[in-house]
Amino acid sequence: MMACQDWPEPVIRVQALAESGLATIPERFVKPKSQRPTNYTTHASNQPNDSHTTHEDINIPVIDMKHIYSGEDGRREEELHRVAAACREWGFFQVVNHGVSHELMKSAREVWREFFHQPIEVKEEYANTPLTYEGYGSRLGVKKGAILDWSDYFFLHFMPCSLMDQAKWPNLPTSLRNVITEYGEEVVKLGGRVLEILSVNLGLRKDFLLNAFGGEDEVGACLRVNFYPKCPQPDLTMGLSSHSDPGGMTILLPDESVSGLQVRRGDDWITVKPIPNAFIINIGDQIQVLSNAVYKSIEHRVIVNSDKDRVSLAFFYNPKSDIPIEPAKELVTEDRPALYPSKTFDEYRLYIRTKGPSGKAQVESLISKCDSN
Repeated sequence: MMACQDWPEPVIRVQALAESGLATIPERFVKPKSQRPTNYTTHASNQPNDSHTTHEDINIPVIDMKHIYSGEDGRREEELHRVAAACREWGFFQVVNHGVSHELMKSAREVWREFFHQPIEVKEEYANTPLTYEGYGSRLGVKKGAILDWSDYFFLHFMPCSLMDQAKWPNLPTSLRNVITEYGEEVVKLGGRVLEILSVNLGLRKDFLLNAFGGEDEVGACLRVNFYPKCPQPDLTMGLSSHSDPGGMTILLPDESVSGLQVRRGDDWITVKPIPNAFIINIGDQIQVLSNAVYKSIEHRVIVNSDKDRVSLAFFYNPKSDIPIEPAKELVTEDRPALYPSKTFDEYRLYIRTKGPSGKAQVESLISKCDSN
C-alpha cells in the first residue's frame, strides 16, 4: 500500500486546460529538452513487407493470427517464427484476425470518447486516489513537483474478480458498462491465446506463462483508457513519458485516426501507424524476466497532437501480485545463467516506485543486482 492516500498537490485536468483555449502550456508540463519529441523521429508505414522499404517506412511487425490457428502447417510455422522474432527484436507487434469483433472494438473506443466529453462534474464523481488509481485521473505518480504528462485517463480492474468493482465504472454513457464488460472478457481471452503462442515459441508448455501468472482465475487484468487532449505546444511535452511496462503484457486498442505511440528502435523513435482493426501488443518487464531476456520489454512513449484529441485503451495482462517471478528453469543454462532474481509483481512495483530507476532501466537494473548476489 502506498504511504500517500491522496495526491500531493491539486490535480490538474489536462482536458480542461486544453479546452480553455490557452496558447502556451503551463511550466508543469514542459519536459527537459532531452525528453521532448525530436526532429529525427521516424514515422512507421503500413507496408512492412515492401521490398523497397526505406528508413522512413519501418513498422512494427504485423501478425495474422488466422495463419496460426487455421492456416496450413507451413503458414502456421512461418507466423509463429514471425511472432518470436518480433518479441526478440522489437518487443512489439500488431495482430489482425484476432477473434475480437471489430464492432466491439469500435464501440469500446466510442463509449470512452463519449465519457471524456461528459461535463467535468460528471467525471469528477469518479476521481481517483493513489491508493488504487482506479477511476478518473490525470497523473501517474505522487512525487511532489513532478513534471506532468499531457493526458487524462480512467483506470479499471477486471481480474481477479475479487478486485472488480463495477460501482466505480461510469454509468454515463448508459451503454458503457455493458460494452466494457464484453470488451474485457474478449480481450482477456485474446491475452490467453497470445500467452500460449509466446510459451510455445520459447519451447515451454503452452500453459507455462499463464500458470506463471497465477492461472486463468488469478491472472491480473486491468484497463487504462488514455485521453490525450489537443496541445498548443506538442513539441514541448509528452502524452506519456518514456517507459517500459512493468507488468506482463499490454494489449493496446489504438486510436486509428491519430498516431501517437512511439517505440524505441536503437537511437530512433518509430511512430506507429495502426493497422485497421488491429491490436498492438507489447512485452512487459515480467515476461522479459520469465523468458530470461529472450523476449524484450521495450521503451515506448506517446506524443500529442496540436489539432486532434486521441483516445486509446491499454489492457494490462499481469501476474498475480504475490507469485514469485523468475526466469523459467528450462531457459537457464551454464551459457545463459538466470539474469534476474526472484521477485513478486508487488515487490517489483515497490522496487521501481521507491528505489529503482525510471523507464526501461528499471528491469535492466535487476541484472546487476542478481550478479552481485
